[in-house]
Amino acid sequence: MKLLLDENLSRRIVPLIQDSYPGSTQVALIGLEHVNDNVIRQYAIDNDYIIATQDADFYEMGLIHGQPPKIVWLKMGNHSKTTTIKTLLDNKQAIEQALIIDNKACIEIV
Repeated sequence: MKLLLDENLSRRIVPLIQDSYPGSTQVALIGLEHVNDNVIRQYAIDNDYIIATQDADFYEMGLIHGQPPKIVWLKMGNHSKTTTIKTLLDNKQAIEQALIIDNKACIEIV
């Protein structure tokens, strides 16, 4: 299970989650910074990523277009990089259960 972190999440998170989410990256690290969300969505589909984001854009796109990609919606507001990392690591099992095992389109983490 690999994550594509939206640009609202720090690229510095990526190395610190690799053990739990191998192959994960962030949009700026792959040259998709400041592009249209549709481009990011398509990249996630083409490369089998789950999008991790803090905003509703990808969730709303999923309501229109369906899945994939699946979404981890971090509805925690702006927090430190450390808090975001802890949240992703502490919720790995719940994310896997919801998105992989139960085949849900989105998991909201508050």
